[in-house]
Amino acid sequence: MHRFLVSAAHRSSGKTTVSIGLAAALRARGLAVQPFKKGPDYIDPMWLGEAAGRPCYNLDPWVSGPDEIRATFCRRSRAAQVCMVEANMGLHDGLALDGSNSNAALAAMLGLPVVLVIDARGMSRGIAPLLLGQQAFDPTIRIAGVILNRVGGKRHEAKLRAAIEHYTDIPVLGAIPKLPELTIDERHLGLVPYNEAAEAHAHVARLAQAIAAHVDLDRLLALTAAGDDLPREARPAATALRPPRARPRVRIGIARDAAFGFYYADDLEALAAAGADLVPFDTLRDAQLPAVDGLFIGGGFPEVMAPALEANAALRAELRREIENGLPVYAECGGLMYLTRSIRWHDRSHAMVGALPADTVMQAKAVGRGYVEIEATADHPWLAPGAIVRAHEFHHSGLENVAPELRYAWRMHRGHGIDGERDGLIHRNVLGAYCHLRSVLGIEWPAHFVGFVHRCRAARHAAEPALACG
Repeated sequence: MHRFLVSAAHRSSGKTTVSIGLAAALRARGLAVQPFKKGPDYIDPMWLGEAAGRPCYNLDPWVSGPDEIRATFCRRSRAAQVCMVEANMGLHDGLALDGSNSNAALAAMLGLPVVLVIDARGMSRGIAPLLLGQQAFDPTIRIAGVILNRVGGKRHEAKLRAAIEHYTDIPVLGAIPKLPELTIDERHLGLVPYNEAAEAHAHVARLAQAIAAHVDLDRLLALTAAGDDLPREARPAATALRPPRARPRVRIGIARDAAFGFYYADDLEALAAAGADLVPFDTLRDAQLPAVDGLFIGGGFPEVMAPALEANAALRAELRREIENGLPVYAECGGLMYLTRSIRWHDRSHAMVGALPADTVMQAKAVGRGYVEIEATADHPWLAPGAIVRAHEFHHSGLENVAPELRYAWRMHRGHGIDGERDGLIHRNVLGAYCHLRSVLGIEWPAHFVGFVHRCRAARHAAEPALACG
């Protein structure tokens, strides 16, 4: 068993492409690789999951306590030979001044050595104090090795290696040259999602080849070897997770295509465990909805796909009819945007579903970005009023011309949501919000939503299609 956390001194050091390449290169050796991602992120886990050939799971101290994080890591690691966590931002970065939710804190919580990716552009001898500072800031963290990224050439690599070997005791595991063909395109929320990227599979293969050629994988594995069990301090409490409650089955359609792909693997698993059969549908190509009892439309980039979404008028019309007839729908961020009347971007407007009386307008800068804390209102269709939930939001759009009679599911304690004070538009049996929920202890939203779908199905079968089911 091998376990490690991939981090960096600061963001934009290339740790994501290195992590993807590591997962793919180790998988190519025949190893079972289990990837994890620290913090809230949909896009990096898409790439990591493709590279490893298995779902990537998020570990987020904002929404989960230490016991739940340990339990998740332990449970997902059992069938793997290599467990790799990709950090977010820098090693010692985090919300709290004391570093309690930093990447270093996560490494300590799980007993993980750290592989540090350093953007070496413009550096030579100065890399030594940078690494010494990373070590000294928290001596309890073991930096197992460093991977030099964006190295200028053999001469540059030699200078970097000499400085590191002379001044530090940190092994150099590899040096990756500047290779423009390995760069993954980015847009306003980070990397272009795997479900949109052209030739994504070939790109992952190129990353694997580059890592295998420039990183000493044997040494990496030797330095990150662990026993079959987690260290004692990283083991979960025996009661960390509650078993899911069995329910009768319902069919929930899930939008899975180039426009909508932001889903957490554990959320989908929790929906299935709560009694939902997930039925994928394509908002770009399918002319009609599958036979379902409810819908989950996650986030994505509907603004990028707006012309194609508009062109599929048949599906938009059917979706609007079904919503008016009482179909329960949960839509997050991009899904919310899709259900409004229109999306305007770059001075062009495209018609959307029109189930929610509001218009989406893209902005040049982020409208809401980061962690949120929200409280369920008395109008929330499937959570108890007053429930406090920690979640996150990432959106460059806002809503205009919102019908004043609409109710809201969330009151914002932290974050922006729709208007800085509220989030979660409610219309018929639809909840559309900018905030992204996580299925964690105390916020088991999939089970609540599945229960709501059951109630709505019963109401529809009772010939009361427009009846609210809350």
